[in-house]
Amino acid sequence: MKSIIDAAFADEVAFLKALVRVPSDNPAGDCAPIADKAADLLEAQGFKVERHPVPEPFVQQNGMISVTNLIVRHTFGSGKGPVIALNAHGDVVPPGQGWTVDPYGAVEQNGAIYGRGAAVSKSDFATYAFALKALIASGLPLDGTVELHLTFDEEAGGYVGPAWLIEQGLSKPNLAISAGFSYAITTAHNGVLHMEIVVRGKQAHAAMPETGVDALEHAVPILAALYAERHRLGDTVSAQKGIGSPKLTVGLISGGINTNVVPDRITMRLDRRLIPEENGLEVEARLIALVEAAAPKVPGLEVECRRIMLAEPLRELPGAAPMIASIEKNAAAVLGVPVAPTGVPLYTDARHYSAAGIPTVLYGAGPRSILEANAHAANEHVKLSDLKAATEVIALTLKDLLTKA
Repeated sequence: MKSIIDAAFADEVAFLKALVRVPSDNPAGDCAPIADKAADLLEAQGFKVERHPVPEPFVQQNGMISVTNLIVRHTFGSGKGPVIALNAHGDVVPPGQGWTVDPYGAVEQNGAIYGRGAAVSKSDFATYAFALKALIASGLPLDGTVELHLTFDEEAGGYVGPAWLIEQGLSKPNLAISAGFSYAITTAHNGVLHMEIVVRGKQAHAAMPETGVDALEHAVPILAALYAERHRLGDTVSAQKGIGSPKLTVGLISGGINTNVVPDRITMRLDRRLIPEENGLEVEARLIALVEAAAPKVPGLEVECRRIMLAEPLRELPGAAPMIASIEKNAAAVLGVPVAPTGVPLYTDARHYSAAGIPTVLYGAGPRSILEANAHAANEHVKLSDLKAATEVIALTLKDLLTKA
């Protein structure tokens, strides 16, 4: 397998560079162009590509402009073996400031490719495609199906990507591997609740503030209660390695009319990270109760809590063990270091497979941490050695899972 991957590696690098050079920022979420480019590149490598455009109203409902999901399917042998989905996303966060190279230049230097999405997760478009290509070229007697699920809405929650593919019945995999990094097998991750709190009062002239209802003043005890909750959460630690404690952040506050006007409306948006032991609906109910208890009982004051998004944590499902064991064995052999199962304190598209009852792990191209890759930061990059290693690990793992007992 290694010799096949080595021989095609220049093509794999060119494939990844071509993807990085197509902007696919989300927001704004106009991702049809990157899907078209990815499909063209895959077809040039000999794959048959299914293009599945998501209806525009549903895309807009999820805060995006355009999404076309891609599926590549290859059946080995009789096709009676497992169906294994490999999922990576091609939408990226906007580049932001601080880059020393063109974020869409796909610059190669110091043994790495630099650019937005190079690590998260256009690299795994390349990892998965060229692993599958190597497996086909090997001619090994395998049985089952490998599907590439290339989606474009992870930064918006994955609802018009993996969730849509599953809900529409376009795929029914038995196992799933989702984009990740090379030196860990992610078997669990946090969930998240995004909530908006609106505090409504009554505007008044600043010369007579007593004639109004100051929304900002009455938002203060709510904020105090939220920050007290943040500190209380630090006392709870997940039993899952790599997860840590639940987190709460008030990330955005807006409101007011003018300097000389009593503010009549304050809006706060918060991010509550859920550990695998927590249930999202229960956490949401407790937060709403906390806000309502903290809000002053003042005539003319209204407080509303509105859910923006709720993503349940990824939890390891029965049936994942053979996949985990194979990746662990193959990664250690290829990288020369132990590669262990762990959790991570973020959330990903992988949860949609898990929510559908599909055993799911995260593994792909990248270093030991998000920080090391500068993922979602300036000068994001992926090392060429990690890209090649991950491609080999995925190919060997697919071989293990598709080999007849």
